[in-house]
Amino acid sequence: MIRSAIFDGPNLPLHVEPAGRPALRPGEALVRVSLCTVCGSDLHTFIGRRKEKTPCVLGHEPVGVVEEVAGDVCAVGGEPVRVGDRVVWAVAVSCGTCFFCTHGLPQKCESLRKYGHEPLTPQCGPLGGLSTHCHLLSGTAIVKVPADLPDGVAAPAGCATATVAAMLRAAGRLPPPPGLSLKGRGEASRPAAISESLEAPERSLPPVSFREGEGSSCVVLGLGMLGLTACAWAEALGITAIACDVSDARLAQAARFGARHLANPDALADLVKSVTHGRGADTALELSGAPEAARASLEVLRVGGTAVWAGAVFPTDPVPMLPEQVIRRCLTVTGVHNYAPQDLDAAVRFLAANHVRFPFAELVAKSFPLADVNGAFRFAEAERPVRVAVVCD
Repeated sequence: MIRSAIFDGPNLPLHVEPAGRPALRPGEALVRVSLCTVCGSDLHTFIGRRKEKTPCVLGHEPVGVVEEVAGDVCAVGGEPVRVGDRVVWAVAVSCGTCFFCTHGLPQKCESLRKYGHEPLTPQCGPLGGLSTHCHLLSGTAIVKVPADLPDGVAAPAGCATATVAAMLRAAGRLPPPPGLSLKGRGEASRPAAISESLEAPERSLPPVSFREGEGSSCVVLGLGMLGLTACAWAEALGITAIACDVSDARLAQAARFGARHLANPDALADLVKSVTHGRGADTALELSGAPEAARASLEVLRVGGTAVWAGAVFPTDPVPMLPEQVIRRCLTVTGVHNYAPQDLDAAVRFLAANHVRFPFAELVAKSFPLADVNGAFRFAEAERPVRVAVVCD
């Protein structure tokens, strides 16, 4: 039987209710959810900082096993998705044919739907991860997960890890997107540049090989799940990560995730100058959402540097910016919201290659059964861990 945690509005208890099994249309799949991590944006929605249409099923960082497939469903690498495959999937469902889908922004599809954000309707099964099952719609980017990658490490790939991949790509540290094509809702994205497919859940994935980063530097502002992941990925690329946060405990965690230099905000500028011989950092990734951090991301850049902002997914105060300085210093400022299918594939590959090297499994502070989903949210709000998990099977 399918059971889902229903969200009716801010600060109202979630209630677990039975749901009918959906009738799948061609190109769709039904996944039995093993585990779903609670993202910071789930918490923002739960406490009313973000608004969603209700009732809905929250959760967009799940991992699970395919239980049913209708018609042809393909993973990002082009291989068929079959019953029994262990998978993660993208937060966004894209049509593949609209202006944004054909211009490199499928996550901004004109008919976009998003897991964990959609109101309940009779036409669909659960569209969120806080459920025993999730109904995967046609046009969903799916990536198979190797058997040795733990659930708690794999689940954030669908949001946090893939977003970091998109940020690194925007900063020029990962390859630009290949010719992606979502050829209609019945066919998944098939990036041509991905030469190795994830054909079997038990197969070990090859390490991701990207542009060499030795000698370059990256400031990471905000050390939650995304920031810690960014530190680890920078280290894996040979980039010097300079981690910044107001929390000494998070800075200590960043050191374990590959950050070579640590600073509180008031010491960041001097540290960056010291590390970069006065030039400034090549890249700054803003992941906290704080206006002060966005401003600092510009101040620490070298001439010709790039700032990538992804933290402010909720209303904030304005950030003062001097156009003359952006022009004279030849700065690039870009925003990243969600990601493209190849970023999810890169995320799983990165985790498969590095989850033993860095302590990703420790970032899930506690797990709760679906029946105690409210306990998970209370714990997340009170303790503010990097992640908590809800075991759904």
